[in-house]
Amino acid sequence: MIRDHLNGPAMPGWVAALVAVLALSSVSPAQTGQAGQQAGARQGGGRAAAAPSPTINLPFDPHDFSGIWRYGGTGFTTNNAPPMTPWGKARYDAAIPGLGGPEGKNKPLGNDPIMICDPIGYPRVLSFGAYPMETIQIPGRTIQFFDFFYAHRTIWTDGRKLPDDPEPTWYGYSVGHWQGDTFVVETNGFNGRAWVANGGYPYSEDAKLEERYKRVDHDTIDITMTLTDPTTYTKPWVSGTSFLRWSPKEVMREDVCSPSDEKKYLDEIREPAGRKTGQ
Repeated sequence: MIRDHLNGPAMPGWVAALVAVLALSSVSPAQTGQAGQQAGARQGGGRAAAAPSPTINLPFDPHDFSGIWRYGGTGFTTNNAPPMTPWGKARYDAAIPGLGGPEGKNKPLGNDPIMICDPIGYPRVLSFGAYPMETIQIPGRTIQFFDFFYAHRTIWTDGRKLPDDPEPTWYGYSVGHWQGDTFVVETNGFNGRAWVANGGYPYSEDAKLEERYKRVDHDTIDITMTLTDPTTYTKPWVSGTSFLRWSPKEVMREDVCSPSDEKKYLDEIREPAGRKTGQ
């Protein structure tokens, strides 16, 4: 917990993080992605130089993703977004980010769903590299636990296929299988109420996501993501460079989005900022 400098009561870490991001809202998604990439870069592969890791050359099982990781890279950003359909553009234009959007689009009183404690959804939750993610592998499924918003996602690995008409959910319905040393995850069944990425980028209930994870050394899992959503985008959206960096010293916290905390954040941070800027 982080103490609120306004009135003293404890403020959840995610709220404090939003405050910091609002203060830096002129930073573009590409810039923040580059910063995250530099912070978590691994050796080689054209990535930014980083201090040598004492564990990077240890032996590893390429099929073992268990442990705590931090996300790095660019992912889905303004720089690699495909053209939108008229439906998608209308949804995008109506979105008013409170954080992480293109310069000039962020507003303190935006309509980001997470600012009313709606679930952040997937894959957006993965992109919050300031928060760790823990992977647990058990027979028949892989579970990803996210520190941000205290959420989890199940990837079924028991051989089942994606359902043709799943009940729409915030994080979708996911199945995974191995292609050699690459873990391929397919997801459908999104409810279309979350944003696929910071900046108000939408997706619909027709969206399908493919992720390809490959552990390339002891400390690093490379990720490629492709979003196919013909209702929203005119062609598949392929993510930028993304990876998970092993972070064994992290401690997973209970970082719940509480409506009472969100109301305090609205009253003491967002509304005063909105009145000051006329936004």
